[in-house]
Amino acid sequence: MPVQTGLDQLLRTPALQQACGQHIGYLCHNASITATGEDGLSAMHRVFGPRLRAVFSPQHGLFGEAQDNMIESPHYIHPFFQIPVHSLYEANRSPTPAMLQGLDQVIVDLQDVGARPYTYIYTLQLMMEACAKARIPVWVLDRPNPLGGMRVEGNLLDLEYRSFIGLSPLPARHGLTIGEFALLVNGATATSCDLKVVAMTGWHRAMAFEKTELLWANPSPNMPALLTAQVFPGMVFWEGTNWSEGRGTTRPFEVFGYPGFDPYQALPGLESALLKSGLRGFRLRPIYFEPTFEKHAGERCGGYQLHLLNLQDFRPWQSGLCILQYLFHLPEARLRWRQPPFEYEYKLLPIDILNGSNEVRLWVENREPLKALRELELQGRSEYMKQRAAVLLYD
Repeated sequence: MPVQTGLDQLLRTPALQQACGQHIGYLCHNASITATGEDGLSAMHRVFGPRLRAVFSPQHGLFGEAQDNMIESPHYIHPFFQIPVHSLYEANRSPTPAMLQGLDQVIVDLQDVGARPYTYIYTLQLMMEACAKARIPVWVLDRPNPLGGMRVEGNLLDLEYRSFIGLSPLPARHGLTIGEFALLVNGATATSCDLKVVAMTGWHRAMAFEKTELLWANPSPNMPALLTAQVFPGMVFWEGTNWSEGRGTTRPFEVFGYPGFDPYQALPGLESALLKSGLRGFRLRPIYFEPTFEKHAGERCGGYQLHLLNLQDFRPWQSGLCILQYLFHLPEARLRWRQPPFEYEYKLLPIDILNGSNEVRLWVENREPLKALRELELQGRSEYMKQRAAVLLYD
């Protein structure tokens, strides 16, 4: 039997529907779909009718149509359902009192990808904070973490590097479902909201997304496939450099490169460095590509495509940073740090807010050994794991 998401549970359970408010707001996006592929907004409107009073959309818009960072989506009236769609990636990232006025419940149904720099969990967090002030209950319809729920990787975010791609002290790969994240942050705030998580059925922490029998719908325009999500915790760091992270191609975050770079000449040294590190489960293949938009649009870039060979052996965070460190010190790579602004941060370097710290950047710049990166990864880990253990919903 396929996994039933929180949305499926709500739609199939009359008692849950009866417990919902009479004036509902629905925070959703392109990946808010049922196990059979029905659009979540259509299903919610079918079940709740006029009780559904407002829709909220996260970064990239309701249908995932807006590309890249700091590309804002407008507010509008839904052309079919004739209800307001409030953008939470416009002038405000938090819902205003006017947006929440008249609502007696907000239902959140977003597909996260399990990595700290992905913004949907922070849209949820800001919604919870606003609803706590307005005394509006929040229900989170849970969905699988596409990276699974077992593994935790990467350094904890330092709150000095807090931004919209890191509002809470999470590791780079947090190992939580979006419902568990809601429980974690709700328990950590002085003013918590009235929160209910509608749990999934049929999912367990070690379950690969392929085994859920759920459809993959793009949660954002540059997350077109499950493989993209699986490499994202280590490949997102290319956003913080002058190299292309593959936006503007059909394989974003799986390919990376720079104009004029010769990937064949650099490959033996790069492979040797990765072999010495002991990192496994993937292979880099030399390629050339031409982005159609974003960095180096219309230019021929030399670089690599990362192929997964064994997902269990693959450590995306360490692997991505080791590749980055090697190429940073290769003169012909001409790799430099991207300058602000980035995700509404105008002072801190993008690489530092992506890492949630400047220590990872210094590890790259100082050419420190992998052992030092692993030590950095473990700082604060035990306390985080205790906090995480207290909110886990699934075996």
